[in-house]
Amino acid sequence: MPWPRLLALLGSGETAPTMVKPHRAIFERLAPDPVPAVLLDTPYGFQENADDISARAVDYFAASVGRRVEVAELRRRETDDPVRREAALARVAAARWVFAGPGSPTYSLRQWAGSDVPALLRDKLDHGGAVVFASAAALTLGRHTVPVYEIYKSGADPAWAEGLDLLAGALAPDVAVIPHYDNAEGGNHDTRFCYLGERRLRLLEEQLPEDGWVLGIDEHTGCVLDLDERTATVVGLGAVTVRRRGQSSTVPAGTVMKIDELIGLSRGKSGPATRCGDVPGPAAGSAPAPRDVSPFHADIRRLETAFDAAVAARDADSAVRAMLELDDTVHAWAADTLDSDAADRARGALRRMTARLGDLAKAGARDPRELVGPFVEALLAERAAARAERRWADADRARDALVGAGIEVRDSPDGTVWELAATE
Repeated sequence: MPWPRLLALLGSGETAPTMVKPHRAIFERLAPDPVPAVLLDTPYGFQENADDISARAVDYFAASVGRRVEVAELRRRETDDPVRREAALARVAAARWVFAGPGSPTYSLRQWAGSDVPALLRDKLDHGGAVVFASAAALTLGRHTVPVYEIYKSGADPAWAEGLDLLAGALAPDVAVIPHYDNAEGGNHDTRFCYLGERRLRLLEEQLPEDGWVLGIDEHTGCVLDLDERTATVVGLGAVTVRRRGQSSTVPAGTVMKIDELIGLSRGKSGPATRCGDVPGPAAGSAPAPRDVSPFHADIRRLETAFDAAVAARDADSAVRAMLELDDTVHAWAADTLDSDAADRARGALRRMTARLGDLAKAGARDPRELVGPFVEALLAERAAARAERRWADADRARDALVGAGIEVRDSPDGTVWELAATE
């Protein structure tokens, strides 16, 4: 049976719990098992922690997706060992599943230019296999690439870089893929559209050819193109946006449509389950609508709320359950490569929960006599006053009330003493 031809574009979360199901679905299409699978480390090959990023990704696919993935180490042509480089290219050639993710799109393009990598990727799309590109790697696939580091970090004027141009056969010429499309990390400034914001995206749109358009992929969202069936499936948590000259059509997760219908949206044609219209930038001085930066943040917020409710109800079991779930959540997100403060926030939340649970345990561990003693002594004083005034009925009622509350009262020549009644 021939291999299917699949191209998956992921907006972010490529090694997060949110993408486990889409990854598994793609691998299941690539029978028989096991499928030769490789991870291209080029996009982050310039980073000092490149080995750690690779190890975390390999662990993620093994533990969460249940698939063995090898690393094709292609970091810097000038310094790569020639033997290891050829071995890495051979792995890519033999693989039926090729993955690349975070890092720098322009660094990747410089390293891949003039190499066998573009041809090897095109071979998967032409003859069978899956190319799964996320985040920075996804930016490289079109004819036009956003040089996001240069624009957002270094202040370069908005201008397209030349991409791999692997989408002409899959989608259309002159398409630019923009991941992190709904990014909201900026808080009080616009970081949508892979940190460009509306103003800079409009400047880039003006530089596209007449038929050029943008395919935006939200974070923790993917668009899986089946090049044999000519279908596009939106997976994950967000949406895919087709944008041309400021006009956008949004396709939510769960939608399956023909690729030609997806392309048609860039020409103003309607498609299934889309929302069309202009997408203006935020008004001057305003911030994008607040939301959690990632599902990880949302999980932290949810578990903090559950813990607070449990403590308020003095429900120790539920409080501990929220803490354990938060610990599991931290572990599940450990492989995520998105640069975020979520892990630090989760650790802080867990420490605060521990301290508050300690306070709750301290209160629960106090001698019950310390807690009820002032109330018992007050009632015994009232009883003593009633007896002194020969109000025997009032004195008996006070004693009965104490007995009913589990307090044993004993009168002696030395005075009245009390004890908590024994409980089973």
